[in-house]
Amino acid sequence: MREGGGGVPTTVEERWRQFFRWGPYGLLGVATAIAVGSADLFMDRTERIATAVLVVAALLLQVRWNVRCARIVAATGWGDDVAGAALVLVPGAPGPASAAHFAVRTVIAAVLTWINPFFAVYACVGYFDAVQLLPRRLARAGILVTAVTMAGSQSGGLPPTSLVQWLAFGGLLALNGVLSLGFTHLAEKDAEKAAERAATIAELGRANARLEQALAENSALQAQLLLQAREAGVADERRRLAAEIHDTIAQGLTGIVTQLQAASAEPGGERAEAHLRRAADLARHSLGEARRSVRNLGPAALEHDDLPEALRKTVDAWAERTGVDARFTVTGTEAPLHDEVAATLLRIAQEALSNAARHSGAARAGVTLSYMGDEITLDVRDDGRGFDPQTRRERPGDGGGFGLDGMRARAERLAGTVAVETAPGEGTAISARVPLGAP
Repeated sequence: MREGGGGVPTTVEERWRQFFRWGPYGLLGVATAIAVGSADLFMDRTERIATAVLVVAALLLQVRWNVRCARIVAATGWGDDVAGAALVLVPGAPGPASAAHFAVRTVIAAVLTWINPFFAVYACVGYFDAVQLLPRRLARAGILVTAVTMAGSQSGGLPPTSLVQWLAFGGLLALNGVLSLGFTHLAEKDAEKAAERAATIAELGRANARLEQALAENSALQAQLLLQAREAGVADERRRLAAEIHDTIAQGLTGIVTQLQAASAEPGGERAEAHLRRAADLARHSLGEARRSVRNLGPAALEHDDLPEALRKTVDAWAERTGVDARFTVTGTEAPLHDEVAATLLRIAQEALSNAARHSGAARAGVTLSYMGDEITLDVRDDGRGFDPQTRRERPGDGGGFGLDGMRARAERLAGTVAVETAPGEGTAISARVPLGAP
């Protein structure tokens, strides 16, 4: 328990402990003072001597009880927190010692009240501490005994000497008994509620501790998840840039090298100039695509055209550049596409055509874009030499780059798939499927 400045109790419980420690002394002193003032009315010489002896006995009884309580507090190590603010009335549960103390004090108070009714001021202390000093089954009996003493004092003293006094004693006894037992019952209920509140507060404290621990764990987990998300974002951005470089700059550089080699083979002629123009166009186009990749923009071919038109132009330009007979076809009812879907299918088509130009040796190729209800399909076929998909992940000479794996990665980002059908000498067919409404 806490104390205010100068050792002043700061809680109701501490104030009650102070009362239980010092209250009996105060009530005994007040009762004795009133009894001395009214001694001529109620006591003769013998009764005065008996009263003095009983007052001393009551005083010594209370001193002995307080000393016993102090020793128990010190022996059990309850600490200065309790003993300094106010001694606990009964350390531990009520037992024989506390019941004996209550019984002896009640007898002394009853005899004093018998001698002088004003000693009821001291006897009333039994109302306050019967529940603390007596076992539960005896507490109400102790309160009723105190009520008898109080009723006798209030009715003019014990024993009653007339019928009127007996009637007054009976009525006052009933009144005192009902009031004391009623207040005791209410006090017990309040004590039970206080105990429940204390248990609830303790449980809330434990719950708060668990919550703080969970919040700390969640904070650490959130930091870990943020770190993982950052690492995943960095890795995803690296994969995106690698795929963009492979699908744009690398293919452009390959085309430039091819055109420059063709120009070198035919120096000074119109065909050489045409190859050089194509190389310059490819260089400019690759530079533009590189800038768009850095800015995470869509392909330049889709800036002004929809996917079917962009694919048509891509196939025509590829056929003109490679000399391969290539056809583009659209089937189904055209529908609006998300920009990411259009960019993904265009990049897959460009990669497939680039692989066909570099590795297949095909004479003919076909590109088909099919709108099929809730999905869209891109098929790229050639009649080239093909390869064995079981032994080679990429076509010969691809160098283990991003080819087919890059196509699959692009499609999987949109919950799509890429299938490859090929065999040595039977050409190659690449089919990419993507949900029509994929984000």
